[in-house]
Amino acid sequence: MEYTFFDFLKLVGSLALFLYGMKIMSEGLQKMAGEQLRNILAAMTRNRVMGVLTGVLVTALIQSSSAASVMVVSFVNAGLLSLAQSIGVIMGANIGTTVTAWMIALFGFGKFSISIISIPLLGIGLPLIFSAKSKRKSLGEFIFGFAFLFLGLDYLKDSMPDLQNNPEVLAFVSDFASMGFLSTLIFLAIGTILTVIVQSSSATVAITLIMCSRGWIGFESAAAMIMGENIGTTITANLAAISANISAKRAAFAHLMFNVLGVIWMLFVFKFFVNMVGGIVNSVGTVNPADMTGFMSSLSPKELSLVTTAPVSELSADLVTKQNIYHSYEAATSYGLSLFHTMFNVGNVLIMIWFVNLYEKICKFIIKSKVEDEDEEFQLQFITTGMLSTAELSILQAEKEMEVYARRTRKMFKLVQKLAVTKDEVKFVKLFTRIEKYEGISDRMEIEIGSYLNKVAEGRLSNKSKEQIRAILRGVTEIESIADSCHNMARHYKRKVESNTLFPDDLRENINTMWREVEKAFDRMQFVLKEQEVTDSDMTDTIKHENRINELRNMFKQKNLEDVNNNVYNYQTGVFYMDVVQECERMGDYIINVVQSVKFKKF
Repeated sequence: MEYTFFDFLKLVGSLALFLYGMKIMSEGLQKMAGEQLRNILAAMTRNRVMGVLTGVLVTALIQSSSAASVMVVSFVNAGLLSLAQSIGVIMGANIGTTVTAWMIALFGFGKFSISIISIPLLGIGLPLIFSAKSKRKSLGEFIFGFAFLFLGLDYLKDSMPDLQNNPEVLAFVSDFASMGFLSTLIFLAIGTILTVIVQSSSATVAITLIMCSRGWIGFESAAAMIMGENIGTTITANLAAISANISAKRAAFAHLMFNVLGVIWMLFVFKFFVNMVGGIVNSVGTVNPADMTGFMSSLSPKELSLVTTAPVSELSADLVTKQNIYHSYEAATSYGLSLFHTMFNVGNVLIMIWFVNLYEKICKFIIKSKVEDEDEEFQLQFITTGMLSTAELSILQAEKEMEVYARRTRKMFKLVQKLAVTKDEVKFVKLFTRIEKYEGISDRMEIEIGSYLNKVAEGRLSNKSKEQIRAILRGVTEIESIADSCHNMARHYKRKVESNTLFPDDLRENINTMWREVEKAFDRMQFVLKEQEVTDSDMTDTIKHENRINELRNMFKQKNLEDVNNNVYNYQTGVFYMDVVQECERMGDYIINVVQSVKFKKF
């Protein structure tokens, strides 16, 4: 087979389409999915057993463990699944993909490709993309991403060397079949590499079945390739995680680690396991798939050609008998490999399901992240979906979540201060993008906490608990307003940079003075949220900081009018300057409102 540079460019383009689909699918989920999809996924994966069953069901439906794993990585990237939940789903996907092997065995290596519906999906998504309503537009983006993702997967397969339709090029591997345990490792590696190339474990299973049924390799070697294919299929999820956040990278790594560790323990009992599967098939049918190679080697080259390809009408009675035996072995081999695939993955899950938490810890240990990376992932720490706790415990969880919310908003404010002194254009854009990401997280946190408290409020509550919930909702709204002010300040600085406006030293110092007062107010607010108690001293200090911020705003506003009139700096500079000062004053108002919400909650 000839593989040209143009074919290589098609491969790179296919990978680009795949990654782009993954990106916009994830972004569409974040904008569109909201509470409903998160609740459904969380309910389906509320424990490790349900997570595994979810993975089995999804993979059996879409007929691709690679696609299922990619979707899991996408959900993790969008904050819809936690790392622990994703590990359970990935385990289930390994079982679900064995359904495909059975379909190949039963229906002659055929497989439905979900890419068939990708183009119609683009037609469905097109009018939604141009919709004025943001929710419909987000749905359109999700549909486009979904279609691009599977188109990319399909093009990846087509851009690879056509090994599936030309399995004879692999006939040389029969030379490695008589090296004992080393043969097992060699065929394990061949299965892994082949799946990486073809980008589909199902396609590689088909190749393995063909090779085994032609007698090129024995049943034991084919089983080793099946194990290798379990490792090779993890490459798709890891490719999907390249452009994703740290949790998605950990989910993809968990997929790889789960399959690799499964293969390692299987190697210790491999011969016993293969013999057991062969015995089961032999007891149900008429032949043992392990004897296939011996039968094929007993045929002359001419007999082998006639038995495997010629119609019955052209064969002698002796060859008809041998052809029937061959078909028995072919069926036994395909069923045997499918059974091995299923039993291996089921056994792997039954063992590994007890170590989900350990997997999570290992993934976090190996794939470390900076604190800022963790903060830029959307995931509530204390509130979970599913069964609600008692009213008192639910309120306590919401209080803790509000404190986390405030900490993230404080970090957003610090990013704005850093943005103000950043002169490098690339670093400025990167910082501004991070601030926008924090703003998106802030909006989703407000919705999640508010929705959770609304559910709590639907239960039977005392008047005191109802008042507490109203106070928390007020505080959460005010914290979101603080995040909005931070975002607005960042936008003011962005417009300032785009207009090539510079602040004189005295204006920068005035802004820094305002920021120091806001920081003091932030300190008091965070202390109050942590203690969930407001003393008279706390209230006095908060009011003092708020009054100081108002005084500074009034003073700077009056001085700005004088400086603009005296042409100390131009009017545009004064506008940007006062925009920042006004946002600081608004933040002071929001902060005192948060403190008051805690004070009123205790009455």
